[in-house]
Amino acid sequence: MFDNIFSKVTKASEFPSDFDWVNTKELLSLEKLKGHIIVLDFWTYCCINCMHTLSILAELEKKYEGRPVVFIGVHSAKFFNEKDRKNIEQAVMRYEISHPVLVDKEMTVWNKFGVSGWPTIVIIDPNGTLVYRQSGEGQRESIEDTIDVLLEKHEKSHTLAREPIKITSTIQKSNTTLSFPGKISISKGRIAISDSNHNRIIVTDLSGKIEHIIGSGKTGLVDGKFSDATFFRPQGVVWKDDSIFVADTENHALRIIDLQKNQVTTLVGTGKQGSWVSPGGKGREIAISSPWDVAVKNNLVFIAMAGNHQIWTYDINTDVVRPFAGNGHENIIDGDRTQAQLAQTSGIFIYDDIVYFVDSETSSVREIDLKTNYVRTIAGQGLFVFGHKNGNTDEALFQHPLGLCATSNKIFVADTYNSAVRVIDLENEKVSTIIGKHGMGGICKIGDPNCDTLGLYEPSDMELYEDKLYIADTNNHIIRVYDLKTNVLKTLDIRT
Repeated sequence: MFDNIFSKVTKASEFPSDFDWVNTKELLSLEKLKGHIIVLDFWTYCCINCMHTLSILAELEKKYEGRPVVFIGVHSAKFFNEKDRKNIEQAVMRYEISHPVLVDKEMTVWNKFGVSGWPTIVIIDPNGTLVYRQSGEGQRESIEDTIDVLLEKHEKSHTLAREPIKITSTIQKSNTTLSFPGKISISKGRIAISDSNHNRIIVTDLSGKIEHIIGSGKTGLVDGKFSDATFFRPQGVVWKDDSIFVADTENHALRIIDLQKNQVTTLVGTGKQGSWVSPGGKGREIAISSPWDVAVKNNLVFIAMAGNHQIWTYDINTDVVRPFAGNGHENIIDGDRTQAQLAQTSGIFIYDDIVYFVDSETSSVREIDLKTNYVRTIAGQGLFVFGHKNGNTDEALFQHPLGLCATSNKIFVADTYNSAVRVIDLENEKVSTIIGKHGMGGICKIGDPNCDTLGLYEPSDMELYEDKLYIADTNNHIIRVYDLKTNVLKTLDIRT
């Protein structure tokens, strides 16, 4: 009946009493939750597979609302940055998680429950016995079946709690103009911003004055006029003439905004997450997986397909979408574009015949030469090699970068989990920091008590325009403008 029934009766370990909790007013324990079915989700907020699982859990929470079923996240961090409670709170807010989250900073709970990969689901029955443990995404039916069987069994044996525990969520939505802005693109003096958690795209002029708001703000996959269209936490945006292509991430779709016709149209995707391996096909017929960023060259839209660890292309003329680079296995292996291995590609930018991209899970900056079809790593070393280190590209370290832009001889990188902007000098093969903890003189340093300028907080993207870097300062809910000539960092005044 259960996919992962334990061969012998194994009692669950009690939660450590001195650990931090997020999104709950009271500390929880197995003793307090006796009589409840407990679903533990071991996750880390960088992980695309964990994000996919969160959406499934959200649906199941609604299904079992009012029943003695409790969902708890156990945040066992991969990256240094993810161990900070404040950052986990931001992630809980960004993903709109309604259940409590235990901060498992040193993977203590992870080890007690024998977990070995993200995400892992563990289910505990009302008597405190472990009955299910499975890693990987795509577990909805197994989780549902296990809960249903446990509810039926323990209802008969009268071991269910008579009154389900009430857990009050403490995370509040931001009331800022932007909410977790993800990506940015600039063309002809117009800025396109993915206002991700407001489920819309905003277009402003260079001073921040809003020209267009695209999307009603509701969650959904609805085409039509700007005021009627809906998105679901969109990320990547890129201009082509008077249109904007959008990576509508949690709708698993590629959309296009036509500013002349005041129209939003879905080009690729069914609204459901696609399979790990897919040959592609006609746009609306193909299910894709978490497109995170987009870039355009001629008739091709290049898509950073985070969910497949690949880069795909969509041909505007033929309406065909297909994998372009990466074989779907998660790693950092160079070679021919079809055989290379990528790792949660999250940012993409094209300059001349080079496709530059960041693989967030290997904390790497890579390129594809469109003339030779060869994938090469510029900086980055492995799935568990990360940090903040400047110097030669073969030794430099990044931490889960999500965005980048390039010129003929430089790559600017949104080094997200270092809350920094880094620059790669391609001619000298050197990496340096221009904004962040290791910034040069004259630039605000994060954490400096003598600094009155707000530091970056998990920036996700940037675009260079007229000697200024426009930065999506995601967790600060703002757009920053850094003048490369004067070394001044300002906030863009977004207004109607």
